[in-house]
Amino acid sequence: MKNSKIKIGVLGCASIAERSLIPSIQKLDSEFYLSAVASRSIEKAKFFAEKFSCNFFSNYEDLINSNEIKAVYIPLPNSLHYEWVKKSLNAGLHVLCEKSLATNLKEAEELNGLAAEKSLILLENFQFRFHSQLKAIKKLVSDGVLGDLRCIRSSFGFPAFSSKNNIRYQRHLGGGALLDAGSYPLKIVQMFMGDDLEISAASLHVDKDFGVDIWGGAYVKQKKGDLFAEIAFGFDNYYQCSLELWGNKAKLFTNRIFTSGPNENPILEIDTEIKKEKIILEIDDHFINMLHHFYLLISEKKDAEYEYIQNINQARLIDELRKLAHVN
Repeated sequence: MKNSKIKIGVLGCASIAERSLIPSIQKLDSEFYLSAVASRSIEKAKFFAEKFSCNFFSNYEDLINSNEIKAVYIPLPNSLHYEWVKKSLNAGLHVLCEKSLATNLKEAEELNGLAAEKSLILLENFQFRFHSQLKAIKKLVSDGVLGDLRCIRSSFGFPAFSSKNNIRYQRHLGGGALLDAGSYPLKIVQMFMGDDLEISAASLHVDKDFGVDIWGGAYVKQKKGDLFAEIAFGFDNYYQCSLELWGNKAKLFTNRIFTSGPNENPILEIDTEIKKEKIILEIDDHFINMLHHFYLLISEKKDAEYEYIQNINQARLIDELRKLAHVN
């Protein structure tokens, strides 16, 4: 029996929703139906509704209680995630939420506990998890091309934002580089090192005017192993979006690990003692792949627990990093 379309709503008219998620939802028209968007700005809500041919609500509460949807996508500022993920789960909705899912571990544990109690999906949107580039890299590692891994390095950072009013600079909205850019390299090292990790050193530079961390880094290591990772991130940096895997036989590097676009061929560079090789991969759309994963989680009702574990572990590592850096 063919699974039916999942009616989905969008809570907030963020740029990522307009640019990437909603167009991807509409491309997957055999799996999702965009029912409505909601915004506290009636002008934005009407604009999105007209652009994407859907209904609109002038507040979030009306959308999640409308009985029009089965799932919701939440691209709100970090500080609003806890409130609206919780309300959505209590309304019986499956949730796809932008990273970071929560601003602290306590919130993440509560939200994932609630999702489990209600048998609902709670997926934190790290779309790079679903790009075929990551699958290709994992296969090279498992095939022994790099030998035994010795060190992982990952960086994600970009120049300062043009507007000082950008939400990433707003402390009360859960701004800061760690919850935004830093969450990416912290997430990807878990893809190669497992979940049983700890932060053993960390640094965060807090801007005295904004009151949020602007750049930082950390040393992550296995609790029961010797593999370690060095991560770096920032809002006031030369652009970096890299992953480096250093083994005893070779080194692999790629410079678009988190943001490879749907029309872009990712390039892997592999260095050995004998040669340097570039591998050009096929284009892929990680937003489409992520949404398909969300669809399967809901329709097949499996693997939800794995997402809960990942969500909580990510929040735990963020908390550890912040505490070691002596930043509240």
